Amino acid sequence: VARQAMIVKKAERIDIECVVRGYITGSAWSEYQKQGTVSGQRMPSGMVEGDAFPEPLFTPTTKAEQGHDENMTAEEVIAIAGADLARQLEEVTKTVYRFGHDYARERGIVLADTKLEFGLLHGELILIDELFTPDSSRFWDMDGFNPGRSQPSFDKQIVRDWLIEQGWDREPPAPELPPDIVARTSERYLEAYRRLTGAGL
Repeated sequence: VARQAMIVKKAERIDIECVVRGYITGSAWSEYQKQGTVSGQRMPSGMVEGDAFPEPLFTPTTKAEQGHDENMTAEEVIAIAGADLARQLEEVTKTVYRFGHDYARERGIVLADTKLEFGLLHGELILIDELFTPDSSRFWDMDGFNPGRSQPSFDKQIVRDWLIEQGWDREPPAPELPPDIVARTSERYLEAYRRLTGAGL
């Protein structure tokens, strides 16, 4: 069963989405344009879309069962996890991001941001859920990378852009995706897989 099965352990989920951003884009860019902040944190003036942050930015959110995740302050994270675990979550999230960023960069991909989830197993912090997938991460093609505009991506940005064009209010149900949007998104996912793993499907 090697490479065909995995051992699953039941962990106590920590109800915090650990988002880490290396570059300003998406909702972070929208907030910055309006307020000069990202997740409430003051940013340098004069940034353009796609600029790298001086250091990876930890921007945790709530883990909503329904509706949208909401940005969390450091105080809110501490209220849920406690000061020690909150500090550990930020440190580990940034460490994992830096590893993924360097790994992807060697393969011609920019890891702009990603979302991690953690749990506790026998009191120890462990990584749970998906890791560095196009659903949880924003991947850009390094060949076309040019700050100051939206970047060519290997993730669900095609779907996001189409939904925005349709005027969807982000309330269910979402509009049905046309076949060409599904096909284009699928091909971008496959290309990310091929580049990151060196294997095909």
